Amino acid sequence: MKKKKVAIIGTNGIPSHYGGFETLAEYLSQNLNQDYDLYCYCAKTPKHKQLKEYQNTKLIYLPFKANGWQSMLYDAVSIIDSLFKHDVLVILGFSGVFAFPFQFIFRKKIVFNIGGIEWQKVRGKKFSAKLEVWAKKWFEYICVKSSDVVIADNQVIYDYVVKRFHIQPVLAEYGGDHAVFEPIEPNMTAQYPFLNSDYDLTVSRAQEDMNIHLVIEAYKRIPHRTAVIISNWQISEYGKALKAENKDKYKNIILLDAIYDLKVLNTIRSNCKIYLHTHSLCGTAPSLTEAMSLKLPVICFDVPTNRATTEEKSLYFGDIQSLIAVLKELSEPQIKQLSNDMYEIAARRYTWERIVELYKQCIEI
Repeated sequence: MKKKKVAIIGTNGIPSHYGGFETLAEYLSQNLNQDYDLYCYCAKTPKHKQLKEYQNTKLIYLPFKANGWQSMLYDAVSIIDSLFKHDVLVILGFSGVFAFPFQFIFRKKIVFNIGGIEWQKVRGKKFSAKLEVWAKKWFEYICVKSSDVVIADNQVIYDYVVKRFHIQPVLAEYGGDHAVFEPIEPNMTAQYPFLNSDYDLTVSRAQEDMNIHLVIEAYKRIPHRTAVIISNWQISEYGKALKAENKDKYKNIILLDAIYDLKVLNTIRSNCKIYLHTHSLCGTAPSLTEAMSLKLPVICFDVPTNRATTEEKSLYFGDIQSLIAVLKELSEPQIKQLSNDMYEIAARRYTWERIVELYKQCIEI
């Protein structure tokens, strides 16, 4: 029997070097390549670094970047090209919105991961902000109505899709079990001396909705605890300003640049005392499912999506004062309970075996 041709669209491509969608694409590629002929669209890459195949998935490179203003062009071209060539399109995010209506001509199957509720992330009261909200709501509508199956990555987003579009999406989060415990090796402590003592950790992008500023301000007031903060500081004015204001100025606040070596990152994550998840405008954050899979005691920024991911079993903060209060009141039995609760949820819900099976069911529906 001839295999279905399935295209993965909307990421930088594989091998994965970036965030949640890229990791998802990697695990779909790794686990579905026996069932389907897989194709993955990849962003602009120097020719000498391009691969023909990866994990039995054919890679298709386009001359556009997957981020910034080129993202809509990149995804739209990927979709149109795929409509000519493939049977099923797994589309991650709505950047390619202008190509979605062509589905009604080609009648190919579209499995659409809606990502976050993007219009809710718009800030400001000016006309331009209102226009952006309207546009993103319209883009979202076009993508959902053009798709055969809609995937929501968090219960809050699932409920939103049901209420707004009166359809039944599929709830499929992200696996976290690729993050594995790494012991501290002697050579690591020379580069990262904080590994020799207790420290709390947070890892996120340098965006205001990641609330890094709250963590920094809180730890200035609790100098007996150490915070290690890993971020890509240079991607935003917000990140640059935070780093300039706080780098090497407080003994208990350690700011590190983004770490892409997974073994190093897992060593730092595996051995922290507390993990702070600070994201406020995402669905189910891959970094959170990874922390839970590592059996870390997690404290979360208090938003419904984080409560849904942790099944209300984490501890939550919403500002500097509440974070300080939570940290001051933490006991060793609480830390142990948090660790056990987070791991139990992750082992039950956030495994790649389960997530990939859900996507396979979506392809076959």
